[in-house]
Amino acid sequence: MARYWLMPLIILSGWVVPGLGHSLLGRWGRAAAFFVVVGVLAFAGYEQRGFAFSVHSNSPFGTLGFLADAASGVFYLMAHLVERAGPDMSRAAGDIGTRFIATAGVVNLLAIVDVIEIAKGRRA
Repeated sequence: MARYWLMPLIILSGWVVPGLGHSLLGRWGRAAAFFVVVGVLAFAGYEQRGFAFSVHSNSPFGTLGFLADAASGVFYLMAHLVERAGPDMSRAAGDIGTRFIATAGVVNLLAIVDVIEIAKGRRA
């Protein structure tokens, strides 16, 4: 069971680098699995030229899309390195890519919830 004062560090590290919170708790298998899954989903979305939402949005759905995308941590920050040509919403692949990027963030949010539960001693 992690110390109470370590919880914000574990949560923040798990958000910035998917799986890092698990590795800080000694769960190496889960750490690797979450890092690979979030990374593959994010890069698949970027390679399909999906749209990564920005912080400036005029609609609630744009804000929700940004929150989902930003939850993937470092993979969201690396979006501009992979997405050189910009999003392509004229094809179905671009729309599917947008969903992959959002799914990567949601999976990382689930990883953060898992880290919290492990740190509190509720999960093995």
